[in-house]
Amino acid sequence: MRERNRLLYGAAFVALSASAPAVYAQDVPKSELEAAPLADAVAGGDIVVTAQRTSSLASKTPIALTAIGGDALRTAGITNATALGDQVPNLSIDRTGGLQITIRGITSRDNTEKGDPSAAFLLDGIYIARPQAQEVSFFDIDRVEVLRGPQGTLYGKNTTAGVVNVITKKPSDKFEAAANVAYGNYDSIQADAMVNIPVNAMLALRFGGSFDRRDSYLIKSAGDRNKFDPFKNNLSARAQALFTFSPDINLLIKGDYSRMRGSDSLIGVVADGTFYRPQPNQFDYTDAVYAGAGKSSADLRRRGYSLLGDQSTRNHTWGVSGEFNWDFGPVMLTYLGSYREFKRDEFADTVVGGVAGGAPTPRNTRFTGLYTQQSHEVRFATTGTGPLKVQFGGMYFREQSGIALFLKDFVPGVPYFGFPQDPTIVKSFGVFGQATYSLTDTLRITAGARYSKDDKSRVGLTVMQRGPVFNPATDSSTLNSASAKFDKITWRAGVDFDVNDRTLLYGSVSTGYKAGGFNDGCEAGVATRGRTCTVAESRPLDRLYYKPETLTAYELGLKTRFADNAVRLTLAAFYYDYNNLQLNTSQIFLGVPVNYTTNAGKARVKGVEADATITPDSRNRFDLSFSWLDAEYTDYTPNPIGQNGQIVPIDYKGRALDRSPKYVASAGYSYSQPLGNGGSIDFGARSRLSDSYVITAFNVPRQYRQPSFTRSEVNLTYNAPDHRWYVQGFAKNLENTITVNAVSFNPPSLGRDSLTTVVPGDPRTYGIRAGVKF
Repeated sequence: MRERNRLLYGAAFVALSASAPAVYAQDVPKSELEAAPLADAVAGGDIVVTAQRTSSLASKTPIALTAIGGDALRTAGITNATALGDQVPNLSIDRTGGLQITIRGITSRDNTEKGDPSAAFLLDGIYIARPQAQEVSFFDIDRVEVLRGPQGTLYGKNTTAGVVNVITKKPSDKFEAAANVAYGNYDSIQADAMVNIPVNAMLALRFGGSFDRRDSYLIKSAGDRNKFDPFKNNLSARAQALFTFSPDINLLIKGDYSRMRGSDSLIGVVADGTFYRPQPNQFDYTDAVYAGAGKSSADLRRRGYSLLGDQSTRNHTWGVSGEFNWDFGPVMLTYLGSYREFKRDEFADTVVGGVAGGAPTPRNTRFTGLYTQQSHEVRFATTGTGPLKVQFGGMYFREQSGIALFLKDFVPGVPYFGFPQDPTIVKSFGVFGQATYSLTDTLRITAGARYSKDDKSRVGLTVMQRGPVFNPATDSSTLNSASAKFDKITWRAGVDFDVNDRTLLYGSVSTGYKAGGFNDGCEAGVATRGRTCTVAESRPLDRLYYKPETLTAYELGLKTRFADNAVRLTLAAFYYDYNNLQLNTSQIFLGVPVNYTTNAGKARVKGVEADATITPDSRNRFDLSFSWLDAEYTDYTPNPIGQNGQIVPIDYKGRALDRSPKYVASAGYSYSQPLGNGGSIDFGARSRLSDSYVITAFNVPRQYRQPSFTRSEVNLTYNAPDHRWYVQGFAKNLENTITVNAVSFNPPSLGRDSLTTVVPGDPRTYGIRAGVKF
């Protein structure tokens, strides 16, 4: 086994990889770009980022970040957010229940209307509270920036783990148009197009749209006649208008709309006997034994039960936003404002254990909901050339939602069991400031702080009904009503030093914060809408409310380039103290299963990240990356309540955090062969090796281990002269490895046997892509 692992690691480092990121210099002041050696850095393959809310070169930005240009995303086949983890160290994005983002082992599973992520998803710098609606935003992209580590000072809300910022292309003063189309297995069709129209010196317009369709990766059980396909059938559009009133004043207005259709077939497959061996009882808290080794891709993607009926997703989202910039001398004023709506209408199956040893029992669910959010941010940044650079400003955010989740025949003897919750309101306010002072031409210090205040409330019910409409004569309900306020000051201190004109050394200490919240239930004696919470339906305060989670991060980093820019190297080492982790699960409350969030004690995260790019000449490029991560609980003793009220103490000290493999290595190579007509043939390939990791079903709790695996990809592209058009063949996951993306465990409650289900990862995909530019 050791020899096999050594061979796998070796194969990862000799495997082949994807193309270089594109360079974007339009946002950097001309005077700065023309100053040596920065001009050389851009010419050598650097990328301009806005990771610190102002433009800077990635190689001169003293934080751990990965930036990938839009063309490089397409070449690598990254057409949605979930594929970013193949290119970014210590990043995992899973679409189960939304976009669950994990950065350096820090994550959140609470995708309910009251939950908060640990890593923020931003679209053009604007926080998106429900990122599951943004898998459709990957078209006409300028770049994606992934910031690792707490970003609370400049970005604020829910950035404990980091930030994923998707930055779209803006209107420009040059006419251009482009279109791309791809077809692959699983009847996958992807198409996008854009046109940029400079109307006059003051106004430029840009329009873009995309279509994304494919069938489900899951395979029906024998005899299942219900409809799986298409898994997704999405249509999106975006329109922008850029008004340039003067060289110092501009206004960007943007509107977008997305229609998301398909079958919600991500409930998964029965894992007992397929991915994992059944456990003898629910109080066996050792790691579940993996049983998927040697099984085919088809076997691991086959559902072990038939659906009750056709499943459907009929969601849509739209939004408008504005960005106003005014450079009035030594200070730049920026305003970012937005309003968004997300409407959900989903019907799917939930699987529970069979009764008295019977087969798995599907139970259908219906979810409807409307989410609205608005955000406003005002930011001031100095623009002078002196030793002091300052940013300061304020932010306001408000989200309101009304949802209804109903499960049919889920509880024995109760035809309809549901959670109508309306409204849930979240309001956040923050003020911030950060300053960088140059002590010398090569040494700088940075200090910043942010005050955040969060106000949360929810009114709703847990209902048990005889029919689809509540009847007070025959049905029962319990009150879910709570409100809570939290506030916190987070801060950042750092120092960075130019060892020479091509090497940056930096260190920082930063803190992160995510607001606390509340669970289902209410406070005894508190009245809501004329109904007083009774002792029977109330929760103890320590179970009704959970605390904010906080993190202190220490980081050292190095960014350098040498050998005439042929070699680029970035290194980062970090250590986290993580307190009051918010862990999301389901528990039995008043005789029925409900969503429940609790605080773990403490965790510790430490790790090292390394990235290297070697470009010996214009034709060849090598990419290498390696990360080591040690993320574990240092103080966590959950006390779950099992059958018949039995309490089983468990000590999780020393156990790994979810989705945190110890080692991940990737390597690659790309080659470009010029042709006599001015075109080229480009080849790229990449292989990634991941160590094993765990996913926890916290309601048991039980940890399920995903064994180590490799995933490789290749692409071959013909580029016409001047890159006017291209044709590309591609294949991803050549090994056809099926990984475990999510696990749920239904304990033997409500008269049923236990059951484990798994959402499997993507299988091998391949296809052809073509595009044209005008």
